[in-house]
Amino acid sequence: MGESGRSAVAGEADTAGKPDEIEELNWHALAVDDVHDALSTDRSGLSSEEAARRLEEYGPNEIRDDDDVSPLELFVAQFRDVLIYLLVAAAVLSLAVGLLPGEEPNYVDAGLILLILLGNGVFGFVQDYRAEKSIERLRELSTPDATVVRDGRKVTVDSREVVPGDLVVLEQGDAMPADARLVEVTNLETMEAPLTGESASVSKTTDPIDPETPLAERSNMVYMNTNAVKGRGRAVVVETGMETEVGNIATQIQTAERDETPFQREVDELGRRIGYGVVGLIGLLVVVQLLLTESGPIAVLLTAITLAVAAVPEGLPAVVTLTLALGSQRMVDRNAIVRRLPVVESLGSVDTILTDKTGTLTESQMTVTRLWFGGETYDVTGSGLDPEGEFRRDGEPISSQAVEPLLRCGAVCNNAEKASDDDEREYFGDPTEVALVVSAAKAGIGGGGDGDEGGTDGRGNRVAEIPFSSERQRMTVVVREEGGHTAYTKGAPEVVLDRCDSVLVDGEVRELTDETRERIRERVESFAGDALRVLGFARREGVDPEADEDALETGLTFLGLQGMIDPPRPEVEGAVADCRRAGIRVVMVTGDNLETAKAIGREIGFDPEGAMTGTEIAACSDAELREAVEEVEVFARATPEHKVRVLEALQANGHTVAMTGDGVNDAPGLRNADVGIAMGLRGTDVTKEASDMVLRDDNFATIRDAVAEGRGIFDNIQKFVNLLLSANAGEVLVVFVGVLVGSVLFPDLFASQSEALVLTPVMLLWINLVTDGLPALALGVDPKADDVLDRPPRDPDESVIDWRVALSVLTIGVTVTVAGLALFFESLAAFESLVRAQTVLFTFFVVAEMGIIQVIRRRFGASLLSNPWLVAAVAASLALQLVVLYTPLSGLFDVFALDVAGWERIALAVGAVLAANALLSRAYDRLLGE
Repeated sequence: MGESGRSAVAGEADTAGKPDEIEELNWHALAVDDVHDALSTDRSGLSSEEAARRLEEYGPNEIRDDDDVSPLELFVAQFRDVLIYLLVAAAVLSLAVGLLPGEEPNYVDAGLILLILLGNGVFGFVQDYRAEKSIERLRELSTPDATVVRDGRKVTVDSREVVPGDLVVLEQGDAMPADARLVEVTNLETMEAPLTGESASVSKTTDPIDPETPLAERSNMVYMNTNAVKGRGRAVVVETGMETEVGNIATQIQTAERDETPFQREVDELGRRIGYGVVGLIGLLVVVQLLLTESGPIAVLLTAITLAVAAVPEGLPAVVTLTLALGSQRMVDRNAIVRRLPVVESLGSVDTILTDKTGTLTESQMTVTRLWFGGETYDVTGSGLDPEGEFRRDGEPISSQAVEPLLRCGAVCNNAEKASDDDEREYFGDPTEVALVVSAAKAGIGGGGDGDEGGTDGRGNRVAEIPFSSERQRMTVVVREEGGHTAYTKGAPEVVLDRCDSVLVDGEVRELTDETRERIRERVESFAGDALRVLGFARREGVDPEADEDALETGLTFLGLQGMIDPPRPEVEGAVADCRRAGIRVVMVTGDNLETAKAIGREIGFDPEGAMTGTEIAACSDAELREAVEEVEVFARATPEHKVRVLEALQANGHTVAMTGDGVNDAPGLRNADVGIAMGLRGTDVTKEASDMVLRDDNFATIRDAVAEGRGIFDNIQKFVNLLLSANAGEVLVVFVGVLVGSVLFPDLFASQSEALVLTPVMLLWINLVTDGLPALALGVDPKADDVLDRPPRDPDESVIDWRVALSVLTIGVTVTVAGLALFFESLAAFESLVRAQTVLFTFFVVAEMGIIQVIRRRFGASLLSNPWLVAAVAASLALQLVVLYTPLSGLFDVFALDVAGWERIALAVGAVLAANALLSRAYDRLLGE
């Protein structure tokens, strides 16, 4: 519900413990006294008794999960699938064969199918359970304790015990325990990037502001999980727990449902189609056999069971799952960790990437990129906290000594400190001041904080400080230097400039003329026009450290300007361009201000024209926003709700959207996106857990590589689906047509209930095992095609079984049936033995399917030996077939050892099938324009 959602407590003294009145309030729009009145508190805080009463009324200040995840329910859900039901039916039928006279139950086959089912269930359960537990990570973000005023004195309490009306005491480095309205501030600045996405610190005040002010600009509010980076203050808690802005995000994550990917829906639909087809085919076969042949009821039943076993692709769910898992492992090598397997396939159909700016496209660290000193403009290379960089004028490197006075001022007039080696952070302090320290370090000017006596920045010799405040808009320090004391000042350029009467040029102090002032102002406007945050710097030598503020900050010598920005990551521009060449549109949605977003966007190839703000998003109807998102590439000042609306508008327009992010504010969008992508290095735990994929290197280019892998994985899925359905189509047609033809050509033989089959169930299950097993799995690691990123994104509505695959399945099924039955009946006539004819047909199927694999792969540009795993799998499958034929296992399958004549017949039939399919495949390619 956020800031205006808490019902105000109107009467602390209410003996019933209930509010006297309830009203919705915009806390940032109220004066301090009104806030105190609304929450029945004052500057002395709550009493311990009242705090306890409110804790009981409002509950603990924590992020709750209202819907506990049931592991049992998640596990059972893995088996609610049509194909799973078909596999269970196949297992039951394998056992049911034993109910027929003269037949034994196929325990091995049934056990194998059930083992596959269990493996799929466990694997899916682990993935889903981890995803559903993502909300628990929000609890880890809560600060362990907080300083509040109770009974008129400061006490430290567990942050879960903070209640509305508590007066919280904030110091530099403190994390905010709840959402609160500031009532006292002293140079207070907070870092709100995890919530708003803005990388610069935010100066705080206590003055009321407009009710319509967006979250990122509410200067009199502090929020849970943000941090004080400078100064101190006091604030009255207005929202706790699930009513805070972070709680609002948690609620969105809880209510967001995981939609099935197109491929998941397609696998389900495929299962249903197979099921309906099997039932229909069995019904047709029963009618035809009973009406047109002399087959008895038992023979018809046996044929129906065999047909059902032949039609069910036992290995499809397992192969799909394992192929996606293998694909996810390859993505790990590309620094992308997949948390939800079906998303691997979805990457291939992504046509829009909705990306945050801070930390995703940029470094998430303010960096000085431009200087003005002595009448010249300089560019500064390097980014982030890396002290390596060059100073360039007109594109040519220059000595850092040329700008040393300006950089030294930035380093001396500074309170940022180098962190200890065992701390995760490199610096403590305001990001702007950290940027100034890093820019000075690039010139060899460095220190380590106020106590670094030996540093080269002079801070160890500080004798006085006049701190920065929002009213003064400047900061001044006095340091002891050789020859006396020097005052260094930094602040808003216009404020600093007004206190200067001279300027440093070529090492000389010159009069600051009106003309020079105007040139400096023009340069400030130029820097600001490029979305740089600009600071002015000045100094005065020979000052009296005991002088008052006005004396120290008058008659200054202007040194120059430093412009900084959170810069784009170096590799992002190329990665964005690659995505667009692959037909993927990239859209920026950030909580940062409009001008900064436009400047960053322009630098990395976005079109900033028509950029929209969060306020404009909120004003749009759903229909208007759906129209706008097709044109706008940059959205700024966007709250989490705005980001989700943009996402949903794109999805409503039929786009498959991947969304990137790293802050808490990105979590709802990642949860709702088709593919949610979190940053692994900068990302918060909750963002990672709400995502589908995590980038270990935070590199936007990794998304491009992941998309390429996703497209390659889809190709491989098409290959093995083509293979499995072709094999099953051939088996079904052979059983169906073979029984009908056999009943006509050999009526006495096919009327027998014990010998009424062209292929026995165990033979069919073996064929499925050797084709659905190792070869199909090996297809899952086929190398991706060279042109995988030259194609447009796959339409999410495009079926895995497209026209090309359907034609291939039909062609292979028909040619295998014609050749196989011709071989079967010729062998039956020649050998006068059903067992020998079945053995020839049985082996023909296995050998033909091994050859068909390459016919399918050729369409994707794969060469015969490009996948060594597939070569090994084919060799292993053929070897297993030989084991069945020439070892005692032949008795289990009721086959005989083939002689040379049998192999000759098989070789001829297989050659005819492969030749026919190769020719027809090329014809289809020309026909369909592939």
